[in-house]
Amino acid sequence: DPDMPFVPSIPEDQFILVEEGDPTVIPCRTSDPDAQVTLVNSLDKSVYALYDTKQGFIGNFPAGSYTCKTMVKGVEFKSDEFLIYIIRATSQLPVEIEALKTVYKTGETIVVTCVVFDNEVVNLQWNYPGKVKEKGLIKLDDIKVPSQKLVYTLTIPEASVKDTGDYECTARHATKEVKENKKVVITVHDKGFVHLEPQFSPLEAVNLHEVKNFVVDVQ
Repeated sequence: DPDMPFVPSIPEDQFILVEEGDPTVIPCRTSDPDAQVTLVNSLDKSVYALYDTKQGFIGNFPAGSYTCKTMVKGVEFKSDEFLIYIIRATSQLPVEIEALKTVYKTGETIVVTCVVFDNEVVNLQWNYPGKVKEKGLIKLDDIKVPSQKLVYTLTIPEASVKDTGDYECTARHATKEVKENKKVVITVHDKGFVHLEPQFSPLEAVNLHEVKNFVVDVQ
């Protein structure tokens, strides 16, 4: 089609996520398989890469904006703009779940943190007793220094006994079929309690001048 030398691209094709060091495809395809196509960066400088008429330009590209150009009967045509984002993502998915404490009283605020290491883009889902009622606030902190980690914090204000149960986070890799999940059990009591365990008998005998220790475990 001389009026449309580049096959129209869908928005999903224009945003390209690439793992650090991996090759990728800039999918500007032509309606004429014999068309001469040039790839340029945001500075309008030509970028050398292998061109496949059925896929587009293939290579290791730095992050940035790219456009394809071609000529039809002396008229220059440009493709849509393609944006490449380089992400840090290891093949493994190290995940840790942390809770400041696992036993709460009614009315207290539950805080559970799920941390994903060495990966910039993951899909993380929480499962917990109050999820059905959309109870809870989720915050994400993307920490770069001194190392890459994503910190997801789940906060449940005004906890009740119904919030007792499993708190589980499941992380899925952005580009690979890899997932990892971690779980912690949280207990919420209606009110506080004290449990005493004396480690001595109801009656103890002591010699004169003897020093005697009486130990009580308190929970």
